[in-house]
Amino acid sequence: MATRCNCQRCSIRGLMGPAILITIGVLFLVQQSHWAYHFGRTWPVILLVIGGVKLAEALASDAGHNSQQIPPVYPQQGPPMPPQGPGTSSQQGQGPGQVPPPPPLG
Repeated sequence: MATRCNCQRCSIRGLMGPAILITIGVLFLVQQSHWAYHFGRTWPVILLVIGGVKLAEALASDAGHNSQQIPPVYPQQGPPMPPQGPGTSSQQGQGPGQVPPPPPLG
């Protein structure tokens, strides 16, 4: 079972959503307060907040990072091919998607 990581880097990454929501709320509040600024002129502040959070995330320590790796998933193998004896044709016993063996050299 995966547990939540509590390192500084992951904690700061978790602040991205709330920081953006608070910024948008403040920008709409500024617009509603009838100051000289409206949202059409202040939206780049959102980009500055995103950049600031990403910069803080990059500079934060990842000591104690909980990186549980998911084991790789290997493709399932199809059913085994029947043995090719001297009396059988090379085309018999091949199901869909199976490649016939190469012809003998010589």
